Amino acid sequence: MKAMFRSLGVFNYRLWFIGALISNVGAWMQSTAQDWVVLTELTDHDATAVGFTMACQFGPPLVLAGVSGYIADRFDRRKLLLVTQSSLGVLSLLIGVLLLTGVLTLPIMLCIALLVGIVNAIDNPTRQAFVTDVVSRSQASNAVALNSASFNMARLIGPAVGSLLLIVVGSGWVFLINAATFAAMLAAIIAMRRDELQPRTASSRGSGRLADGVRYVAGRPDLIVTFVMAFLMGAFGMNFPIFASTMAVEFGRDADGYGLLSSTLAIGSLAGALLAARRDRARLRVAILAVGGFGLVQILAAMTPAYLAYAAVCVLAGFCTVTFLTTANGYVQTTTDPALRGRVLALYLAVMMGSTPIGAPIAGAVADAWGPRAAIVVAGVAGLAAAAIGAGWLLASGRLHRADTGGFRLALEETRPIDIVTQAVPQQPSTNDTIAQTTSAQPTLRDRTRDDDT
Repeated sequence: MKAMFRSLGVFNYRLWFIGALISNVGAWMQSTAQDWVVLTELTDHDATAVGFTMACQFGPPLVLAGVSGYIADRFDRRKLLLVTQSSLGVLSLLIGVLLLTGVLTLPIMLCIALLVGIVNAIDNPTRQAFVTDVVSRSQASNAVALNSASFNMARLIGPAVGSLLLIVVGSGWVFLINAATFAAMLAAIIAMRRDELQPRTASSRGSGRLADGVRYVAGRPDLIVTFVMAFLMGAFGMNFPIFASTMAVEFGRDADGYGLLSSTLAIGSLAGALLAARRDRARLRVAILAVGGFGLVQILAAMTPAYLAYAAVCVLAGFCTVTFLTTANGYVQTTTDPALRGRVLALYLAVMMGSTPIGAPIAGAVADAWGPRAAIVVAGVAGLAAAAIGAGWLLASGRLHRADTGGFRLALEETRPIDIVTQAVPQQPSTNDTIAQTTSAQPTLRDRTRDDDT
């Protein structure tokens, strides 16, 4: 149990964890309210409109991947997060005011969703990379998993509270409450001990371009496979707002029924995140098994005859989804050269989140034309296809082979987390308000492969 929560022993990470949990609860409250508002208040149960709202919100990370990755690598991440988190709070406040005054329309909602997406395009890779500024390399995988646990604890609490508030106080107040929760994250970032942040590794002169990150990924077939699986999941598998809202309507449920589906999904998600936190490191084979399990579970969900049966299957879907996401995210972070981490994470998030504008309108259109169960089947097929691609690469790459012990036992040669050997200068408060304190030391990369029994 102590190993599961070892990163919480770091003062700065404790602040980060608590602030993120409170802020994420508000974010999930808003997410629940936003999808329900678009589906029932701004349109007449138009799932395609929900899909386009998601496309506006998740499209910018794909378009701005080069800019956001450069910013996350080049500038002080702590100060960037203060700006992005404040901006997101202001946008939540704006939506709440427009709803309470009765002037919010679908086009306005789409424009605000686009602005949220632009801010998130910078916030997401910065926030992901900042975790490794808060904890040491040896704790990075655990910290990423605990971040996922925090996110999914919020997913468990937020939709339930959000759906209750939709009924009790109305949708506008949900957005205003979420705006207030950003204060917790801002307070956590401000209160951090800056001299305890991890040193930043400087990029070589003239670097900082997205092309550097692209070349790095292109030279890592394991990352390419991870990105392809993430694309299929992001585009077709993870359209849960569309699945949950349309299935709630199909089963004759109101906002409370939609919120319950989101919360049951989070129960499995939290379990998957906590189990990931127990593992010493992220392994690609775990991600492959998880995405295959997701495909099977989604096909099972499409065949459920009753609301409670569907809710129960959502627990398994949440478990498989977060096991994949946490493992893939941890694998990318812990095996990537620190000087390029921001750009590689920006590419990863662009593939994961930027694929939503492709898949969400398709899922919404399929749900409108053939019903939500057909859209869920599409998600299941995407999960199985991702698993097949991952397993096929393992076999074709030669990494899966007979163990040296002989017999029928198999061994898998995997990429190990990078060990950084460098004498770095700890971060100190900088006289420059934009440029991050860096060190001129260059990382020495140790051997990253070994045989692990499958």
